Amino acid sequence: EAGIPEDDPRNPATIADNVGDNVGDVAGMGADLFGSYVATVLASMVLGNYVIIDMGGSIEDAFGGIGPILLPVFIAGAGIIISIIGTMFVKIKSNDDKENEVMGALNIGNWTSIFLVAVSCLLLCQWMLPESMKMEFFGEGLKEVSSMSVFYASLVGLVVGAVISSVTEYYTGLGKTPTLKIVQQSSTGAGTNIIAGLATGMISTFPSVLLFASAIWLAYFFAGFYGVALSASAMMATTAMQLAIDAFGPISDNAGGIAEMSEQDPIVRERTDILDSVGNTTAATGKGFAIASAALTSLALFAAYVTFTGIDGINIFKAPVLAMLFVGGMVPVVFSALAMNAVGKAAMEMVQEVRRQFKTIPGIMEGTGKPEYDKCVAISTEASLREMMLPGLLTIGFPLVIAFVPMLFGMDNLAIAEMLGGYMAGVTVSGVLWAIFQNNAGGAWDNAKKSFEAGVEINGEMTYKGSEAHKAAVTGDTVGDPFKDTSGPSMNILIKLTCLIGLVIAPILGGHAVEKHANKEVNKELHLEVTVDADANEMAIATITTTYVVDGVESTKDEIIEGTLEEVEKKIEALKGEGVHGKPHFKIDASKGETMKMVKIEVKKES
Repeated sequence: EAGIPEDDPRNPATIADNVGDNVGDVAGMGADLFGSYVATVLASMVLGNYVIIDMGGSIEDAFGGIGPILLPVFIAGAGIIISIIGTMFVKIKSNDDKENEVMGALNIGNWTSIFLVAVSCLLLCQWMLPESMKMEFFGEGLKEVSSMSVFYASLVGLVVGAVISSVTEYYTGLGKTPTLKIVQQSSTGAGTNIIAGLATGMISTFPSVLLFASAIWLAYFFAGFYGVALSASAMMATTAMQLAIDAFGPISDNAGGIAEMSEQDPIVRERTDILDSVGNTTAATGKGFAIASAALTSLALFAAYVTFTGIDGINIFKAPVLAMLFVGGMVPVVFSALAMNAVGKAAMEMVQEVRRQFKTIPGIMEGTGKPEYDKCVAISTEASLREMMLPGLLTIGFPLVIAFVPMLFGMDNLAIAEMLGGYMAGVTVSGVLWAIFQNNAGGAWDNAKKSFEAGVEINGEMTYKGSEAHKAAVTGDTVGDPFKDTSGPSMNILIKLTCLIGLVIAPILGGHAVEKHANKEVNKELHLEVTVDADANEMAIATITTTYVVDGVESTKDEIIEGTLEEVEKKIEALKGEGVHGKPHFKIDASKGETMKMVKIEVKKES
């Protein structure tokens, strides 16, 4: 309205803009990635513990039998050191380098970090894990998994981290085909600009989701849910490097703002604009990495949730589960709407405050009056705290209501666990799609606007900043800012927090569910017959007889354990699973058709 650049010191909101870049793209993204980082390591450790349980409660390794638990911690630690090394490879050859050279320098640092993490994963897997392990695959029983298979699973995560950045760069990068299409459609007004931006965000979900789906399938194929969790851990090992690349954007943007405000030479602003345009892409790729990390982290947390609760799966043919799946899919949409409304309200207050200052403070446009920058900063700060209360309650409240309200009506805890699992699945799938769509649409709109600063060719004519097409692009960028800076990134927090809350509730549902299930299923029994009229050092033989009923046909399977009485009793104890109240006991696995286990120990008497 005033006809001045956004970074002009006469603009009362320019300081709020610079502060917002730091808060959103540096502190906010840092908190988001740190949350994924910690949650991934913890979920991997939990699933590593179940690998040990699958192997009878003890394994032989160089770490006292807890190598699978410690592995994700070691990978994360190696990643910090490697990220520092990666930053040393980020260099440019000349001060006259343009966008491609700057982006190439950042990519070299990123790819170096990814390669070194892959090497460290190989060495750590071989060092910390047994050559061969047994892991429980859902519905398939125990399978042999080698330490190299676990490494291949971690490699899948590194590939996802690298490819998702490339996919995001393609859909949001300056000079890329999707961005140029938005530029071309800006020539016919803001409406067609927004249509093009929305379409770009929507189509970008196609390769991203196929990438996630392939990664989940491959990682599970190599090493079960432990492999999925470890693939997320490996990807998150480069978090420090990814955060540095992401922070490059707002730092460059603020540098440009400071150059404008301090009236530096035009060459300074020209160079900061080059860095800023690259920074828009790196910020978008950083958000893409955050989305990928949130998706894999949530899946790892979900796997831990299923293990804790003991549910056999999520059957969408059950009406309550299907209902919660739809409710879960709805939540990210409503959450996005609340976030967008919050930005809209704050923006209205900000615009009204800027207009007031232009009217009431004399000399602002002439440069003799000083704007009240703090008023605009206060508006955005207060609005962010006030308007986020409802979305926060929505995120935390829904899982608690789904878990505990049905308990009041006497619903079976196992059924509640399955309902909550359906809700978590709905939130995760819908949230990932909305995050990708909003992040890439916003990034593409932003760089479409940036394209006009250097000049673009539309219908055979060069078009520059200040043209009607540029004004249409500014409108698109205004819509895109809350997409890529507010509601898009908030999806990551939503899906991770939902799965974390589910994991916290899981022991409550799982504990009571197992007890009630055991009381109802009277045909599932466990017998233990022991003959211990002997010395601990005498030879003994144990027979574990498991009875199965599959498709109405009953069958039995015997497992023999031999050794001294003391050794046999220890091996029997190791086969027990962790009970709901911490006391080890044998478990009947209904998913395999097990109905009864009988353990008989006999002492071999010398003739």
